[in-house]
Amino acid sequence: MPYRLTVIGTGYLGITHAACMADLGYDVLGLDIDADKINRLRDGELPIHEPGLEPVLRRGLESGRLRFTTSYEEAAAFGDVHFLCLGTPQKAGEFAADVSYLDSAVESLAPHLTRECLIVGKSTVPVGTASRLADKLARLAPVGDEAELAWNPEFLREGFAVQDTMNPDRIVVGVRSEQAEKILREIYQPLGDIPMVVTDFATSELVKTAANAFLATKISFINAMAEVCEAAHADVNQLSKALSYDDRIGGKFLNAGLGFGGGCLPKDIRAFMARAGELGADQALTFLREVDAINLRRRARMVDLARELAGGSFHGCTVGVLGAAFKPNSDDIRDSPALDVAVQIGQQGGLVSVYDPIALDNARKAHPELNYATSAIEAARGAHVVLLLTEWQEFVDLDPEELGSVVATRKIVDGRNALDVPAWRAAGWHYKALGRP
Repeated sequence: MPYRLTVIGTGYLGITHAACMADLGYDVLGLDIDADKINRLRDGELPIHEPGLEPVLRRGLESGRLRFTTSYEEAAAFGDVHFLCLGTPQKAGEFAADVSYLDSAVESLAPHLTRECLIVGKSTVPVGTASRLADKLARLAPVGDEAELAWNPEFLREGFAVQDTMNPDRIVVGVRSEQAEKILREIYQPLGDIPMVVTDFATSELVKTAANAFLATKISFINAMAEVCEAAHADVNQLSKALSYDDRIGGKFLNAGLGFGGGCLPKDIRAFMARAGELGADQALTFLREVDAINLRRRARMVDLARELAGGSFHGCTVGVLGAAFKPNSDDIRDSPALDVAVQIGQQGGLVSVYDPIALDNARKAHPELNYATSAIEAARGAHVVLLLTEWQEFVDLDPEELGSVVATRKIVDGRNALDVPAWRAAGWHYKALGRP
C-alpha cells in the first residue's frame, strides 16, 4: 500500500513538495494554520510565483490526490509520513535562525500521533536541531519512539523548484534506523536513479548550510574581484570568463554584479556563523563575515555609481529602477539587493520609480514610500539615471533606442552585467557596470 503523505507548512517549499509528490502518484494532505492561504490553495491559486507550479497544483487537486487542511488532528490521522516544510527566518536583531515554527509544528502534531509514522524535516536548520526535535517528538507523541524523525534537506532554486524536485541532483537523508531509510528510498523511488547520501542527523543538516555557504562564497569571491577590477581598470566579465574554463572552478555562480539576496543565502550563512559560535567553532567560519560584507558592499557601490552618474547628488534627480525581486522568475523580495538600492536612493533624495514584472505587489507592501510603474518604459520616463537591478529577460531584451526616447538623459548602470554593452553605447548611452571599465 503506498504511503500517504502530509506536508506541514505551505510556503514556497511546502507547496512545491506537496504538489510534486501528488504528481508522482501519492495521496498528499497539505497543512497550514493560515486559513486564507489554505482556501486559496484549495481553489488552485498559488500564493507565490513559481514557474510551472500552478499546473502541477491543479492536476493534484483535480485528481483528488492533493488536499489541504488547517487541522493537525486530520493530518495525524491521514499521514504515514509527515514532511516538515516550515520557514526558519533570521531572528530579529541577531544572526541566529528562528526555528520556532518547526517547534510549534512538532508540538501541534505530536499529541495526535497514535500509530507508527515517520516525520521528515526538510527545512534548513542549525546543526543539532533534528536531534532536539526527535527527543521532543518522542516525549510528546502517544506512540512514543514509533513516531520517528528523519532529516531530508531541500535544495530548491527559486524559479526552478518543480524541476529541482522532480529531477534532483542528489537526495540527502539523515536517519537513525534502517526502517526510516527504507521508507525514504521507497518514497523517492519514482524519481529514478538519483544519487542518495544516507547519513546521520548532523551531517544532513550541515550539507544544506555548507552548500549555501559555498555558493555565497563563490558569488562574493567574483564580486571581490570586481572591486579589484574597478581599481585596476580591468574587466571582471572577461576575468570571470577566463576562470570559468578551469574545470576546478567552473562558471556557475561566477557572474559579478549586485550580489545575492532572497530568503536563503543571506540568512543561512549568518545562522551558520551563529551556530558555529555556539559550538565553539566560530573561527572556522570567520571568512563568512567577509563574504556577507562583500555582498552588502556591492549594494553601496551600486548607489555610489548611480550618484556619480546623477552628478554627485540625487536631489532633484529621477531614477528609474528595473527590478524589485532578488532574482528573475520570482516574486521574492526578501533581502532583495534591488529593493535595498532603490530604498537607499530614495532616502538620499532621489525620486525613484520601480518596475518589476512579477514582484510589484510584494514590493509595494514592503516599501509604500517608493513610486511604482506599470512597465519598464514608464519606470524610465523622465529618468536622469536608469538602473538595471534584476536581470529579467524582459530587461535584457530592451531596445536601447526605445528606452532612450523617454529618459531625460541616457545614463544607465547595469547592476547585473546583463546588457549588450556595445549596443547600448552605440545608442548614445553612458553605460556603467560593477567591475567593468
